[in-house]
Amino acid sequence: MREALARGQREAAEAARLAAEEKARLDRERRQFELAVGAVKPVKAAPRADLRPVPPPAHPRQKELDEARALAEAMSDEVDVESLLLTDDGLGFRRPGVSLDVLGQLRKGKWSIQDQLDLHGMRRDEAREAVGAFIRGAEQRGLRCLRVIHGKGHGSPGREPVLKSKVHKWLAQRLEVIAFAQAAGPQGGAGALIVLLAA
Repeated sequence: MREALARGQREAAEAARLAAEEKARLDRERRQFELAVGAVKPVKAAPRADLRPVPPPAHPRQKELDEARALAEAMSDEVDVESLLLTDDGLGFRRPGVSLDVLGQLRKGKWSIQDQLDLHGMRRDEAREAVGAFIRGAEQRGLRCLRVIHGKGHGSPGREPVLKSKVHKWLAQRLEVIAFAQAAGPQGGAGALIVLLAA
């Protein structure tokens, strides 16, 4: 037991001596290097070139799309409907390629109305905005057949429908609208239009 303890002490003393010698050797080498080289300063690294590709300038694609859509939705009161659509007797309108049968079915109430907009009490500008929003919303929801109630003009000066001809012009300018016709009696008659959107 004593021998093992003494051997452990001798080994620890030997390890300490070797460590001290190694430290002394390193200190000597460091001093010799400093004497040989002299005073030194760290070298400043040259700036590195940034080789990452330069991103292209931002292009406002969404703004352009929004502006194009707003332009398409800018419905005028002055447009000549007859220049845009095929007509028959002033009560129905269809885009080229839409058959007369479709127009007849709209008039007779054969299509199921999926939503409606009532313009009673609205001023012209309010009605124009409402029609645009209504058509846009219906298209987004995947609806095909709509009713727009413009009224018969009983409460208007001269008892003439103020919005009827305006609504015709507004709808004709909407690319989503492929046909519309005066509603059948039970669906509103002369006070409403049945509107068909593109599939």
